[in-house]
Amino acid sequence: MANVAKKVSWSGRDRDEEDEPPAAGEATPLLNGASPGAAGGPPHSRPITHSPFLRLGKLSSVDLNDDETEATNQFPSEIPHNEKLLLLKYESLDYDNCENQLFLEEERRINHTAFRTVEIKRWVICAMIGILTGLVACFIDIVVEKLAGLKFRVVKDNIDKFTEKGGLSFSLLLWAILNSSVVMVGSVIVAFIEPVAAGSGIPQIKCYLNGVKIPHVVRLKTLMIKVCGVILSVVGGLAVGKEGPMIHSGAVIAAGISQGRSTSLKRDFKIFEYFRRDTEKRDFVSAGAAAGVSAAFGAPVGGVLFSLEEGASFWNQFLTWRIFFASMISTFTLNSILSFYHGNPWDLSSPGLINFGRFDSEKLGYTFQEIPIFIVMGVVGGILGAIFNALNYWLTMFRIRYIHRPCLQVIEAMLVAAVTAAVGFVMIYCSSDCQPLQGDSVAYPLQLFCADGEYNSMATAFFNTPEKSVVSLFHNPPGSYNPMTLGMFTLMYFFLACWTYGLTVSAGVFIPSLLIGAAWGRLFGISLAYLTSGAIWADPGKYALMGAAAQLGGIVRMTLSLTVIMMEATGNVTYGFPIMLALMTAKIVGDYFVEGLYDMHIQLQSVPFLHWEAPVTSHSLTAREVMSAPVTCLRRIEKVGTVVDILSDTSSNHNGFPVVESSPDPTQVGQTTGRPAASPAPGPWAAEVAGLRGLILRSQLIVLLKHKVFVERANLTLVQRRLKLKDFRDAYPRFPPIQSIHVSQDERECMMDLTEFMNPSPYTVPQEASLPRVFKLFRALGLRHLVVVDNHNEVVGLVTRKDLARYRLGKEGLEELSLAQT
Repeated sequence: MANVAKKVSWSGRDRDEEDEPPAAGEATPLLNGASPGAAGGPPHSRPITHSPFLRLGKLSSVDLNDDETEATNQFPSEIPHNEKLLLLKYESLDYDNCENQLFLEEERRINHTAFRTVEIKRWVICAMIGILTGLVACFIDIVVEKLAGLKFRVVKDNIDKFTEKGGLSFSLLLWAILNSSVVMVGSVIVAFIEPVAAGSGIPQIKCYLNGVKIPHVVRLKTLMIKVCGVILSVVGGLAVGKEGPMIHSGAVIAAGISQGRSTSLKRDFKIFEYFRRDTEKRDFVSAGAAAGVSAAFGAPVGGVLFSLEEGASFWNQFLTWRIFFASMISTFTLNSILSFYHGNPWDLSSPGLINFGRFDSEKLGYTFQEIPIFIVMGVVGGILGAIFNALNYWLTMFRIRYIHRPCLQVIEAMLVAAVTAAVGFVMIYCSSDCQPLQGDSVAYPLQLFCADGEYNSMATAFFNTPEKSVVSLFHNPPGSYNPMTLGMFTLMYFFLACWTYGLTVSAGVFIPSLLIGAAWGRLFGISLAYLTSGAIWADPGKYALMGAAAQLGGIVRMTLSLTVIMMEATGNVTYGFPIMLALMTAKIVGDYFVEGLYDMHIQLQSVPFLHWEAPVTSHSLTAREVMSAPVTCLRRIEKVGTVVDILSDTSSNHNGFPVVESSPDPTQVGQTTGRPAASPAPGPWAAEVAGLRGLILRSQLIVLLKHKVFVERANLTLVQRRLKLKDFRDAYPRFPPIQSIHVSQDERECMMDLTEFMNPSPYTVPQEASLPRVFKLFRALGLRHLVVVDNHNEVVGLVTRKDLARYRLGKEGLEELSLAQT
């Protein structure tokens, strides 16, 4: 479905009177249970449902677009979008091990030596993650340096030529065409081949580590497009950095290596098969994200803290050490290769893609009277960050509604590239800030209208990759920049970076944020030096560092990890306290106005993201009110036809099914005649209770059907083939759809024994449990399904990620989000 076709409101509580009831005779779709007769067939073959709770799962469906319009117009001119939605297309990952009989048997067979072998494999995988992430970072850095250098030389020679002859408009045209052409290629491969590679990838990795399955996010194809895309974006002159995408790249590398195979290349190396499950994969992806940060900034400790603060939702002590090991290997690999590439193999002077250079604390220390100044800079960074995020929010909403076609996305990227070149050219042309040329301090000095031996200062900001521009703002001596130059550059680059973030290109926001902050921070330092008559402590480079930290903190709202990253990148612990003060202040001020950039984009994509805690005012809600009901249940020994019908039912695409077994209800024996509606078949008991026996997943049922694991009706103990855990791991993670599995009419009459495949001990909560309690259990254990039971252990509902994520704290108190199909 190309657009939002249905908006679904869903709650376990009674809906308001304004809710629109379904049309007469129309079947109401159920999100976590099957409507009566959904499975089709005669009454005895239907799944067990619990009639007292039919009312709890009622829905109201409101058509936003006519179905005929959708069929004829695949890409409508406008997609209606509401940020207060959750998309049903996002599934959860299984971060809780399914402890069925097969799993327990395998674990019991593994002795102490085998467990040590598994642990050694984990360390080997982490080392491989670090090495490969470092190699990818080296490749990006070297290719960007070569291509960007070639582009800058061509444009510089052209400008020098036409400055003498006249006709500089040709130089502007050349610059704009070069930028647009390169960006067009980068945007085309993202928009048409792998759209999930757009942006920095940090929000997607945050969601993955939170337990949300984002399609294609850790595939090999995504990595290829990401690497090529970020090279082309940076070379194309966009206001972007290559550091953010390294985090996504590291995560993809980790996910691929840890599985010992590539589903994209259809190659299975038959190694690391033990780690083919979501729980293990998540831990390695955390290590990959940390290795990416480490390679980007040369900050292994910062990488670990980034993975903890921004990424990993689940953490343990053993994981910390392995992640630090992967980060350290990553930065060492990058350092070794880049040092060798730059001709000083024994120096090891390139720990990251960006090196801020060393700040000499003897010359550039800080005094007590400067601490309030750093706090004020934090306030400025928080306000500017909030403005940046608010502008980007409305721009992203506009893009979702109107620029949803791939061709329009490519055109927009080319337009931004051309405008960036035009703005840079006009600002260089209009600038009269000429500085004396000193040695090789400027890579591509542009003379333009300056006297011999001088260069245009504004050109150094645009005729450089953003990383080198940041370093020059930190370390160029006082007097290198005119205040007017810095002011104009800050203003223009702020809006260019805001417009650029969210384009369909692979690009990060770290470096543009640092560059904006370094520019206004240096301006702040120059103003301070002017006001204090050139006091020694008012060094503009020091304030450029504080401004960069405050600006980045105001946009992405990172505190702990960013403090350590800045300390490691500058090689100076002295500035740790003022950097922390600036970041904390920026976060507090920014959070007062609007969310951080990454959280905002997660919310705009309508992802069911679970934060650390439940909304503070949600104690009044209970599991009975938030759960989905009725639940589609299966018997322990179930008919194959019933299972196929349930899995094929398109109106309810459930992924977890409680397994129940009827037992006599002693309080009802002899009091009633006939069987209850939920009973599977007439029996000797006057009343039965369908007690919970376990939980089985859709993916497990599909593997059972694929391998024809049926029980003969005549002999319930005869099994055609005994499945092993390896069969399930081989099918992971791309389980075949139910439509691809052929089941004959005779096979439909067979039975399936789910006993050894179901999880016999799923987590359950009573229906009176409060929402915060349910949330804490679900979030801390990384669950996908939480079964709600009554006093008789009878299934009354099921809590999933979307049941919890749809409650959040809004401006007017607790609010409930709606659900959309796509």
